[in-house]
Amino acid sequence: MDLLLHPESPGDKLLLMVIAIAIFVGVTGAILGLLSLPKRMPRWVTPLGFLAPAVAAVCFGLVYPATVTVGNSFKDRAGQEFIGFGNYVQAFTEGQFLIVLRNSVAWVVLVPVLATALGLAYAALVDRTRFEKMAKTLMFLPMAISMVGASIIWKFVYDNKVGLLSEAYVGLAALFGQQVTAPQWLMNAPANTGFLIVVMVWIQAGFAMTVLSAAIKAIPDEINEAALLDGLTAWQLFRTITVPMIRPSIVVVLTTVAMTSLKAFDVVRTMTGGNYDTSVIANEFYTQSFTNQNKGLGAALAVLLFVIIIPVIVYNVRQLRKSEEVR
Repeated sequence: MDLLLHPESPGDKLLLMVIAIAIFVGVTGAILGLLSLPKRMPRWVTPLGFLAPAVAAVCFGLVYPATVTVGNSFKDRAGQEFIGFGNYVQAFTEGQFLIVLRNSVAWVVLVPVLATALGLAYAALVDRTRFEKMAKTLMFLPMAISMVGASIIWKFVYDNKVGLLSEAYVGLAALFGQQVTAPQWLMNAPANTGFLIVVMVWIQAGFAMTVLSAAIKAIPDEINEAALLDGLTAWQLFRTITVPMIRPSIVVVLTTVAMTSLKAFDVVRTMTGGNYDTSVIANEFYTQSFTNQNKGLGAALAVLLFVIIIPVIVYNVRQLRKSEEVR
């Protein structure tokens, strides 16, 4: 039993996965078989039978781990002794973790604003142009690349010896008669956090452009034509007609990208490993839990991330409901 609950070797983990799948298939099959028996049953039995496997899976895969994580956040690094709010106090008072919180705030503020602004401007500029399809395809391409793949690409861009940014920096300085050496872009805080944010903006701008472009196209042509007949310029049309009419879509994009930014892990882990004052909450949770073996602090950071994301999710759901009511 202990081998199944705490698998160590790859073979044990594979066996546990096969057993879990077999149990799920067996239970689901048994429920469906019972529901198909030719006998009279109360109406509530059928929906309950179909919902039971899904509810059980959610409880086992989400509710139980979340409960355990909250409990561990009040324990010591070994996850044994109860220490109260000690881990939370440490997360909000120690300089190392204050930097992590500062970086997380920078990510959740700058990435949504910059990605949404870039996507909106791009969608408005290429809308109904001859090269619209090609332009939008190029903008959306980064979304097709994994976070790790994009991070590796940009890591080469930021390389201080052969990177594109370094070459441009040295070449620009040479134009003014200066001989300079490219700095270590990813080692100099706090600018290195900004360079990491650029990567996420590059990835998310395509998503913002796609959603906002669809919203712009949904604006009736009659409204735009009437505004132009009234003498509005292109900028006035964009500012007074387009933006107010697609406001629900803008809010959805902002909140969705904000949630992605709060959970940012791949970019930081791949490019800097959280070193040089670039760590964020998700990366620090991984570091404390699996590298430093500090289960209590790692759990506290996970709970903190969960609590921060909840208001964003609630606001996003409300905006979606409002947009559906308008339609």
